[in-house]
Amino acid sequence: MIPLTPMIAPHALAALLAGPNASERPVVIDVRWRLGGPPGRTDHDTAHLPGAVYLDLDVDLADPSGPAGRHPLPEAARLQAALRRAGVHEGSCVVAHDDGDGAVAARVWWLLRWAGLPADRVAVLDGGYAAWVAAGLPTTGEPSCPEPGDVTVRPGRMPVLDADGAAAVGRGGVLLDARAAPRYRGEVEPVDPRAGHIPGAVNAPVADLVGPDGRWLPPSALAQRFVDLGVGSSGVVGAYCGSGVTAAALVLAVEHAALRPPSEPIALYVGSWSNWSADPSRPVATGAAP
Repeated sequence: MIPLTPMIAPHALAALLAGPNASERPVVIDVRWRLGGPPGRTDHDTAHLPGAVYLDLDVDLADPSGPAGRHPLPEAARLQAALRRAGVHEGSCVVAHDDGDGAVAARVWWLLRWAGLPADRVAVLDGGYAAWVAAGLPTTGEPSCPEPGDVTVRPGRMPVLDADGAAAVGRGGVLLDARAAPRYRGEVEPVDPRAGHIPGAVNAPVADLVGPDGRWLPPSALAQRFVDLGVGSSGVVGAYCGSGVTAAALVLAVEHAALRPPSEPIALYVGSWSNWSADPSRPVATGAAP
């Protein structure tokens, strides 16, 4: 099996999928999703990468919304059932994709790592479905019916933060807020109870990870962006967003930029703003300053 890096280009994935040994071909997970809908299932059923299996972010990859946030970590049994249904075996390589920028697919990458898959067995398709189509690669509307997998989920293999932990990072480390600047500043809040950001957090919009062509910036450019935000090879760093989905892209980007080795990923506040803002006792900062 060829080791994977965090990001894989469309033609590189196509070459792996065309390999002679079916058991060594990556499992492709389609996680197209949009805040507020419509669900990505319809898009998948219309056209998808050959062999790709659709998993629903809200149903398969998170527990029901509640006090813990809008996308709490899934119970191990829920995630394991979904991955086995997608055909993930012990030893499989897995590539996740969304519509384009990888911000949602990164949550799958992070969950797979959290579930115990090695770093060199998990990747995100650079540019997502849009880049695959733009490259002239094949799609199909035929349902994918993989052989059920046998992967065992071993949760807890990636560092997570709760609200108190995020507050501590905001005070003494680097806490990255992945949301768009107007939400960070508290000018708008389309989903959650209060507008603003966690005191001490710095804004690191996920949109800044992607170039005008929809593909991720080169690792060197990503590294410079994070260094400018205060992220280095050491020190406590955490990331959050609205509900713990797109912030996973910051975790991936720091690793892709080689600022941190796979063995030392930055921490994810899974409950994120949906958890923080629901507690009226927690302070909220507004404006452009941390």
